[in-house]
Amino acid sequence: MPVLNKFHYNAPVILTYAVLAFFGTLIVSSVSQVGASLFFIHRAEITLVFVLRLFTHVLGHINMEHFTGNFMLILLIGPILEEKYGSRTILATILITAFVTGFVNVLLFETALMGASGVAFCLIVIASLVNLRQGSIPITFVLIVALYIGREIYSAINYYYTNISHLTHILGGVCGAAIGLFLARKDRRAFN
Repeated sequence: MPVLNKFHYNAPVILTYAVLAFFGTLIVSSVSQVGASLFFIHRAEITLVFVLRLFTHVLGHINMEHFTGNFMLILLIGPILEEKYGSRTILATILITAFVTGFVNVLLFETALMGASGVAFCLIVIASLVNLRQGSIPITFVLIVALYIGREIYSAINYYYTNISHLTHILGGVCGAAIGLFLARKDRRAFN
């Protein structure tokens, strides 16, 4: 099939993540009990399944609208970052963000958490730090932090009873800032 040969799996981690999350969302939507056991992280006894859910909660979404909202951003930004930093780095970024957001949610709240919004926010912040130069702060980084993280802090304070985990968005942004600064420092050392 010559037409299929024209397609290129250009960002293997991001594309695989999107496919897994799509099927995770289908499972949650159609078989809610299985979805709850695989894709929700919540305070529970520490077992192998609990540890697994610290990472798999970023694969499930409550519905396709939730999935689409997160993955429009991830599929837009992720391939660019994967090309720049490599597949291993992006996989590590997703896993670190999943762990941090899941662990802090379990530590601080009794509510269940599911979705890739922390990863989306993480990638947004990393993208704003791509052109970081020694001794300067990119204005895009300042604006992203002010707009995205500021909006989440405002929403968390003013709209407490929503179904949105504003803390996950904030933590995703914090992970993105830490990882983005680490990657920028690593880039600078490679060019010196």
